[in-house]
Parts: sequence; structure tokens; C-alpha cells
Amino acid sequence: MDNFKIAETDSFVKKINESEFKKLYKKIQNYVYPMLKRNPYFGPNIKRLKGEFSDFYRYRIGDYRLFYKIENDKILIFIVDIKHRKDAYD
Repeated sequence: MDNFKIAETDSFVKKINESEFKKLYKKIQNYVYPMLKRNPYFGPNIKRLKGEFSDFYRYRIGDYRLFYKIENDKILIFIVDIKHRKDAYD
């Protein structure tokens, strides 16, 4: 059962339309989003960030990282950013 809803931030939408990420977006919509809707907290590719970013989670998609924040009271997942692994933790 899908409990959570997905909301994409404007900055994410802008970035996902760049040629580097276009192919990935189909995979995100068809595979990642359904998994996150069921359980955004746990999974083989999910990790909670630490320190000042402990409100955020990341989902590993090959060499890319999808960052999101969970709003429990609204049952909502905000997709915040996507970055290549080499740039993700600068």
C-alpha cells in the first residue's frame, strides 16, 4: 500500500531536466518512487544523513544519489536534489 506522496522541489525539477539526468528520471519514477511511497525510511539503497543534514535521506541509484526529506505529519516526501556520487558530499 502506498502511504506517502511524492513532491518534487522546483530545484529538483530544474535539475532533472538536464541531459545528464534525463535517462535516470524514468527509472526514478518507475522504480524508486514506488519504493519510497511504501517505506521511505528503510531499504537496501536508503541511508539517513548525519550531522546538520540528519533530516535528510539519500537513495543510491548507481553512481547517483537522490536526496529527500520526509514530512511525517503530511505523509509527504520532498525530493530535494540529485547529484553524481563524486559531487554529492562536497
